[in-house]
Amino acid sequence: MFLTAFFYTLAASVVVALVSLISALFILVEDERLESWMPRLIAVAVGVLLGDAFLHLLPDAIEIGEAQDSTVFFWALVGMLGFFFIETGLLRRGNFGVQNSKQGERSIESFARMNLIGDGIHNFVDGILIASSFLVDPALGLATTIAIVLHEIPQEISDISVLIRGGYKKTRAVTLNFLCALFCTVGAMITLVLSNLMEIALANMLAMTAGGFIYIAAADLFPLLRSEALRGSLPSQFLAVLLGVLSMQLILWVEALS
Repeated sequence: MFLTAFFYTLAASVVVALVSLISALFILVEDERLESWMPRLIAVAVGVLLGDAFLHLLPDAIEIGEAQDSTVFFWALVGMLGFFFIETGLLRRGNFGVQNSKQGERSIESFARMNLIGDGIHNFVDGILIASSFLVDPALGLATTIAIVLHEIPQEISDISVLIRGGYKKTRAVTLNFLCALFCTVGAMITLVLSNLMEIALANMLAMTAGGFIYIAAADLFPLLRSEALRGSLPSQFLAVLLGVLSMQLILWVEALS
């Protein structure tokens, strides 16, 4: 039973990681066109991050936590404050977002680094969910994997747009995004070995990830949308944010039908 779960989990987690390579399509887009798309892509990313936090991560954390519902919101707050202090530390260690006079290139924005941290944690948790599901039943594991893959497609598109806007070159952004996706496999393998221990912390990790996503969207990306560099028409920004939220809601509807 364990060996079967191991091979299924390994295959499923690798598939989820490979989904991140959909972001490689951005390499084919001309820089000028990508720049013109960026205001709408960042707005979609805001909707995806907030929709993921409020429609997926927090409800899942509450469901897993059962009687400890109140602690879910505590850990979400821990996630928000934790990301704030991490970002503040990054900002104080270097002048992120300032023009680099030697290389003539923009430095990496702190919110892009924060997005990598949050995405890595998120993928790690996805690996835990996949492994836990396959340990219970292969059919449940398959259903969980399909749901995560559907969820990852809009997530990866939003992640790569945030990284590129944050100063990473397209090839570098795709590479880092894929490395973050591999944390899904890491989380899955650790869960198979230490399944009982990982189950205890799963609800807390989901809530902390939700808090991190809320912080990135509210503290970094919303102000970015109001900046002169990305300021667009209010209706188009609103519709783009709404599209991101609806993509998360659509996944819930698909999961309900399966």
